Order: sequence, then structure tokens, then C-alpha cells
Amino acid sequence: MTLGSKDFLSILNLTPEALEQALALAAVFKADRLSGRAHAQVLDGQHVALLFEKPSLRTHAAFTIAVRELGGDVIEPSSDVAFGGRESASDVARNLERWVRLVVVRTFEQARLERFAAASDRMRVINALTDEEHPCQALADMQALIERWGPLKGRTIAFVGDGNNVAASLAQASVMLGMHVRLATPQGFELNAGLAKSVRRVARFDTTFTQGHDPIAAVKGVDAVYTDAWASMGQESDAERRIGIFQPYQVNASLMAQAGQHALFMHCLPAHRGQEVTDEVIDSPASIVFDQSENRLHTQKALLAMMSSR
Repeated sequence: MTLGSKDFLSILNLTPEALEQALALAAVFKADRLSGRAHAQVLDGQHVALLFEKPSLRTHAAFTIAVRELGGDVIEPSSDVAFGGRESASDVARNLERWVRLVVVRTFEQARLERFAAASDRMRVINALTDEEHPCQALADMQALIERWGPLKGRTIAFVGDGNNVAASLAQASVMLGMHVRLATPQGFELNAGLAKSVRRVARFDTTFTQGHDPIAAVKGVDAVYTDAWASMGQESDAERRIGIFQPYQVNASLMAQAGQHALFMHCLPAHRGQEVTDEVIDSPASIVFDQSENRLHTQKALLAMMSSR
């Protein structure tokens, strides 16, 4: 299996077929890890660089373990060296391509990531999160849902809160796999027009994507409810103001009661308990947040394997 594109900067880099193949491969890696089967030949000594400007637990740990379990080696240039202004991002990429096969980047602007990836013809780049998109998270989300439901076609998922990077990638992946998506945000916090257009462009099976401002209407009868922090990394100075704006969008027992009888709760973590979600919900049997987290390892293994084989 191959990814089909040089880089994985967005869910949009995947065809629906490649998305399905990545998830199928992730399921194989997960089953094999549980049974003790190793795949050290996949990377076979290749070097993978991790360039992280933003803090990380799940992404960093999962990529580090994934590379090592696939037989590769991790290098971690510090963020002040990689993106600190000592040299252009393009020059950093042109240096790294002489030594490493793959680079995993967690940064701020999507445009910076795109410039970095475009500077190298041979080095493969993975988006480990930008301000606009979080495609690695979306892969893990889809795997967690498939494990619970099987095929996703015809299901409906609601995202309640900020129309952020997680919401964007979730919506893109969901409609590609046949799920309807409802997004409920405060006024002015919707998914931007370009990203919303991209979701509708890749929708299959007559799936729908809607944006609104009523959280109750959004979750009515849905199969899953997803939320995220009200202030993302880089927005800390605005966090206090956002609490007042987003309070009506808290996912609590009352809101979950409006969803389908067996609706799942999802969160990309870290969670700010008592803000976007209550303890009662995130610790309930409906919550699959730690399944999502676990699956970061397996879906990222699938990405590395598909990208290293091209």
C-alpha cells in the first residue's frame, strides 16, 4: 500500500480508497501488536525526524514508539533550531532531506508546513498538527468508530464547540467515509469558508455537512458527540474570554441525553474537565476518548508504512 501523494499534510491528501486502506492497515498493526508480532522490517533502519513547535503527549509518544517498533530511528532537532529563525524553513528541509526519509512536523501555520514540504522533492512530510488541520487525529478517530460500529456509512456525528483544526479534519474524514457531520459553534467560531468548502467537495454517498449555532439541535439523535478545548494552543491569552462564550456548548449529561440512545462521546484530549466536558460524560461508558488516544499509535504506524514504501 502507498499513500498516493508525497506528503500527508491533510486528510485531503488521501483518496477515499487510500483512507480506507490506511485504516485497514492500522487495524492489522493493532492486532499484530496485541499478539506480539513485530514489524521491524517496515522502516528497516530509516531515520525519521520529529520537529515539534507545540507541546505534545499523544502525538509525540505515539510517533516515537511507532518509528521504533517499525525498525526506524528517531531524531529530534530542537524547535529553536528547526523553526527558530536561524535559517529559513526551506533551508532546514533541504538539509534534513540529505539524512532522513520522513519528517513529522507539529507547528502553527499550515502555510509554513506546506512551504517546508515543498522545499524537498524526496523527503516525506507528515502533519502532526497545525492551527488549521489535525489529520493524524482524524485517522485515530475513524479507527475508534469503526471498531465500535463497523462501516461508518449512514452514521451521524456532531462536533460541538470551536470550529478548529480538529473539527476540520474530523469533518473531512467523516464525509469521505459516508458519515453525516453537524457542527455547532458560537457565532464567529465556525469552520472557515475554505475548509467548509473542502468538506463538501470530498463528501461521498450523499453525506451532508451542516454548520449552526444550536448545540441541542446539532446533537439531536446523533450517533456520536465530539468536542475539544475551547482555547487551542496559541490562544491561551484568550482563554478566559472564551469560557463565557462557549459555556452553552459544554457537553454534559443533559446535552448527551439529546443524542441517540447509544451515542458515543469523543474528545481528542487533553480535556479541560468542567469546561468543554464534565467528568460525568468523559468518564462514562459512552466515552471512547482513550480508544482514540490508543489508536494514534496504530494509525501513525500505518501512515509511516505507507509513506516509506513509495
